[in-house]
Amino acid sequence: MTAQEIRKMTDEEILEKIKASKSELLDLRMQNARGALEKPVKIHTLKKDIARMMTILKERELGGNK
Repeated sequence: MTAQEIRKMTDEEILEKIKASKSELLDLRMQNARGALEKPVKIHTLKKDIARMMTILKERELGGNK
């Protein structure tokens, strides 16, 4: 997910997406611990997406209505 796509979303949509992504990240970590995860790079990309969404929310919070 790109920053441009995230910026088009509302704050509520971003928060819902973060919640879903964190749940998915937990599932991926469990699969990785069992050795059943086919693509471990998914964990890395999901963590980056979560961080990107949280950063954009923080920018909106600090920037006001820009």
